[in-house]
Amino acid sequence: MKILTDGLSSVDGFLYLGKHVGIKRQKKDLGILYCEKVCSAAAVYTKNQIKGASLYVTKDHLENGQAQAVVVNSGVANVATGQQGIKNAELLAEAVAKELNIQAADVLVASTGVIGPQLPMDKITAGIKGTKAELSKTGDFAEAIMTTDTFKKEICVEHENFRIAATAKGSGMLAPNMATMLAFVVTDAEVPADELNAMLKVSVNKSLNMLSIDMDTSTSDTVMILSSGTAKDVKPERFQEALDKVCVEITKMLAVDGEGATKLIISQTVNAASPADAKKVAKSIVNSNLVKCAVFGNDPNWGRIMMALGNSQAETLVEDKIKVWINDKPIVDGGKAADGFDEPQLTEILKNNKEIYIKIDLGLGESEATAYGCDMTYDYIKINAEYTT
Repeated sequence: MKILTDGLSSVDGFLYLGKHVGIKRQKKDLGILYCEKVCSAAAVYTKNQIKGASLYVTKDHLENGQAQAVVVNSGVANVATGQQGIKNAELLAEAVAKELNIQAADVLVASTGVIGPQLPMDKITAGIKGTKAELSKTGDFAEAIMTTDTFKKEICVEHENFRIAATAKGSGMLAPNMATMLAFVVTDAEVPADELNAMLKVSVNKSLNMLSIDMDTSTSDTVMILSSGTAKDVKPERFQEALDKVCVEITKMLAVDGEGATKLIISQTVNAASPADAKKVAKSIVNSNLVKCAVFGNDPNWGRIMMALGNSQAETLVEDKIKVWINDKPIVDGGKAADGFDEPQLTEILKNNKEIYIKIDLGLGESEATAYGCDMTYDYIKINAEYTT
């Protein structure tokens, strides 16, 4: 398996664009992803009970397991907008379909941004006109979907005879299940829609659903995958491996770009009594505001990790079996401070590393899980205190 450097443009058959149409003051705010043929397609969505209008339209359009284009706007989330919001999402799909000369039912829709306002349809539909001629292999789709993100997130993996690429946005309101996160995956592998759907769920459950920035699950989260099918005879197990890799790497990019973040936190639980317990413990570490603040402040207070472990609601925990390492340095052994534990040394580890790896051995079984998050900084509060102002 090889990671390529060109992101979305590495997968043949797909064209993109990113442009400014006036939803935001200056930054790109409309993205279109287009395949030269109808694709098999699948998606997974937020568990928030308040959902964006775009999700309802996309779910409806994906009932037949196919799509040919995706249109995304940033700046306005099209959430809590009633029937007018649904109508606007449908009009958005129709406008793109007309421009690209494809079926409206083959256009998937996503929106991200501020909750409440209606989409400025006059600006968006005017901006869509002429976009067919603007599509290219390198069109800046990844930039157009960003909100408070500080960098574009793209990756492409080549595995045997096929490629999978992905882009995503999201840096706040991020917590399982999924986050204020949109992710778009394209592949040339020939995979039927039902298999795409099943494999996407597997990958998301071990990656994007193990991501947390602030424990707030967004209303708009969507992960879509489109398969052009030009690469034949793809082995399902190889495709799953590559999709897992793409989703995990995108998850890390989202975590490290959490609003105001300075450090990536990777929490791994091993030897748990059950898969459910492994997930609960790993998530509890990245969800803990006290752990996140300690990592930001280079505070060697490992008691906060023990607190988060005990607060995980894991069914089986035995305190005197617990071991903890931070960046391979033993911190806890048998539920108490490890022999030779040195607070100043841990402070230096926290201070000198941008990636903090917390490993927890529960000593009770063979299950494991990994979760991804970031530290919590002063800037997180500033960004979210001033989000609409």
